[in-house]
Amino acid sequence: MKFSVEHELPGRLRLRCPAGSFTRAEARAIEAILETQPGVLGASASHRTGSLLLLFEGGVRESLLIAVKLLDESVYGDIDMGPAPRDESLGTALVSFLGGVVTRSLMPAPIRFAVTFFRSLPVIVRGLSDLVRSKKLNVSVLDASAVGISLLMRDFRTASVITTLLALGSLLENMTHKMSRKNLTDSLALNIDKLWVRKNGEETLISMTELEMGDEAVLRAGSVIPVDGVVIDGDAMVNQSAMTGESEPVRRTAGLSVFAGTVVDEGALVVRVTALDSETRIRRIADMIDESEDLKAGIQTRAEKLADAIVPYSFLLAGGIYLWTRDVTRATAALLVDYSCAIKLSTPLAILSAMNEGAKRGVVIKGGKFLEALAAADTVVFDKTGTLSVSSPSVAEIIPLRGYSRKDVLRMAACLEEHFPHSVARAVVKLAEREDVHHREEHSSVEYVVAHGVVSRIGDETVLIGSAHFVFDDARVTCTPGERAMVDEKSGRYSVLLLAVGGALAGILCVEDPLREDAYGIVGRLREAGVRRVAMLTGDNARGAANVARMLGIDDVRAQLLPEGKTEAIKRMKENGAVVMVGDGVNDSPALSAADVSVAMRSGADIAREVADIVLTENRLGGIIDARRLSVGVMRKIYTNYAFIVGANSLLLLLGLAGRITPGVSALLHNLATIGSGVYSLAPILPGTPPDVNGDGQ
Repeated sequence: MKFSVEHELPGRLRLRCPAGSFTRAEARAIEAILETQPGVLGASASHRTGSLLLLFEGGVRESLLIAVKLLDESVYGDIDMGPAPRDESLGTALVSFLGGVVTRSLMPAPIRFAVTFFRSLPVIVRGLSDLVRSKKLNVSVLDASAVGISLLMRDFRTASVITTLLALGSLLENMTHKMSRKNLTDSLALNIDKLWVRKNGEETLISMTELEMGDEAVLRAGSVIPVDGVVIDGDAMVNQSAMTGESEPVRRTAGLSVFAGTVVDEGALVVRVTALDSETRIRRIADMIDESEDLKAGIQTRAEKLADAIVPYSFLLAGGIYLWTRDVTRATAALLVDYSCAIKLSTPLAILSAMNEGAKRGVVIKGGKFLEALAAADTVVFDKTGTLSVSSPSVAEIIPLRGYSRKDVLRMAACLEEHFPHSVARAVVKLAEREDVHHREEHSSVEYVVAHGVVSRIGDETVLIGSAHFVFDDARVTCTPGERAMVDEKSGRYSVLLLAVGGALAGILCVEDPLREDAYGIVGRLREAGVRRVAMLTGDNARGAANVARMLGIDDVRAQLLPEGKTEAIKRMKENGAVVMVGDGVNDSPALSAADVSVAMRSGADIAREVADIVLTENRLGGIIDARRLSVGVMRKIYTNYAFIVGANSLLLLLGLAGRITPGVSALLHNLATIGSGVYSLAPILPGTPPDVNGDGQ
C-alpha cells in the first residue's frame, strides 16, 4: 500500500494513503489486520480521507511501516468483516442503549447476574491490562477495582449500575466526538461524487475516485470545479469567491488556471487536471482536522495529567476509609467517586464543540491550543491591504511616464502581477482583462521579492513593479522631482504601484483600496471583547496609513514596514502580552508566524492561510469577534466544569463516608454528574444563528 507519513509523535503515527485506496469495509479489515501486529495498541482507518492512525509501543515503528507497505487489496480485500456498522445519530444510539438496559432488567435474576458478570469482564480486563502495560494507576484501573470489589461482595446490582453508566458515558463521548468531527469536516469539504470527462472525443460520467492526473474534465454552468487544473477548451465566467473572495466572476479561457471549490457561473470549460481534489482542498482540510487533534490546548493536557494524578489518591482514600471503619461498602463508595473521569471527558468536548461552533460561523480554528491563546491575548494587530480594506480593490487611475502609453503601462504591470494572488495584483490583472489588453507570456521568469515588489525582464529591459519604498529605496530607480511629487500626492489617497523599466520610472498605477464595511466599528467591538490594544502594521505610506487609522479609531499605526519590520514589531509587542496578528498577504506570513495567534482571511494568499492558526472562511472581520468570544467562553466553561466536578464529587465522597448513600447510588450520582458536565460542555457559546454573509465579506 502506498502512503506518506503525515504526522508523528512517540507511539503515534498518522499515515495518508491516496484517495480511493480502500473502501469502508476494507478499512475495517485493515484495522483488524494491523491490530494483530506485535506492539500495536490500536489502528483506525478512514476511507473518506485515506487517513490511517496507528498507536504502538516503542521499538516496533519500522516493522509496522513494513507491514503497512505490504498490505494490498489481495490481503484485505478478501476478508469479510460482516456488514458495516450503520451511522447512528446520538438519539438512535441512546434509544438502542436504553432499550438494552430495560431488556436486561426484565430478565430472571440468575440470567441477569450472569449477564452482569460477563458485561463486567471487559472493564476488569481493560483495567488490568493498563496496570500491567503502564505500571500506573489510572481511571481504567479505578473503574476495574470498583466493579471487581462489587462482584466479590456479590453486589451485582452495584456492578450492573457501574458498567451500565460507564458504557453510557463512553457512548456519549464517542458519539459526540464523532459527530463534532464529522460536522467540522462536512462544513468545509467539497461533496462531489461524479463528473464528466472527455476521452477520445467522447464524454463519459465517472466517479471522482477514478479521476486521474491529466484527465480532461468537462464543466458546465452551475458545476462546482472539483480539481485544480488548466483550461484547454471553452470560455466561461467562474465565481472564485471560495478561493479569492472576489465577488464578481472572472473570465476563464484556454491557458488559464482554475481551482477546486470555484463555480462555473456561465459557459462551459474543458479542464486538464493538474491536482486531484484529494491533493488540494479536501486534503488540506483533512490534514487540518487531523492535526487539530494533536494541537491540544495546554489546559486540556493539564486536565488529562491532573485526572490521572488524582487516581492514586482515590485508592489511598478508599484504603484509609477501610482501615478506619472496616466497612467495605464505604471504601467502595470512595472508589466509585473520582474526579478524573469527568475532567477527561468535559475538557476535550468543550474545546471540540467550540471549534465546531466556530466552523459553522466561518471561523476555522486549527486546534484547541489556539483557543486558549486567543482567550489570553490582549493585543490585536491588523495588516491593512486586503484585511481592513476590501479583497477586490480596483485600479482608479493609470499615469504613464517617459513616453509610454497607458496601455503599455497596464500591459506590463498585468504581465508581472498575474502570477501573484494578492488583492492589489488581482485588481491590475482584472482591469487588463476587462480592457482586452493582452499581456501573457511576454516576459521571462518572474521573481517575487518579499519587500513589496516583482522583478522580471521584458525583451532586453529589466522591469519591476512595487511600492515606492521598493522601487526608489531598494531598486534605486530614478525619477524627476515632479514625478516624485506626483507619487507623494497620489499616495495620500490611493495605494500606489510604481512600474519601472530599465531603471527609470515608467508609470504610476493608483489602486482604490476602500475599507471593508465591517471594518468600521471593529476596534470598538474588540475592546468590548476585552482586547486592550489594537494596532495596524502596513507597508503603505505613512500618510495613507494614518488616514485609515483615524477613520477606524486605531491609535497605534506603523507604516512603510518591510516583512521583517512587521515581524520585529510583533516580537516587541509580545514582550507586553499575547498578540494576535490578522493578515492576508505573502509578505504577512513571517509576522503571522511570529504572533501568539495568527488569523488569515480566506481571500488571502495560500501561504498566509497555511501559516495561520485561524482562517476566516467568509472574509468577515466580525469572525475575529466570534473567535474571541468563543475562546473566552470555552475557557469560562472549562473552569465552571472544574468547579462543578470538584464540588459535586466532594459532596458525594462526604455522603459516602457518612454512610448516607450506598455505593450503587454513589456510582449513579457520580456518573450523572459526569454526563451533566459533558452535556454542558456541548452547549453553544454564542447566541443566535450563524450570520448569513455573502462571499466577499461585505
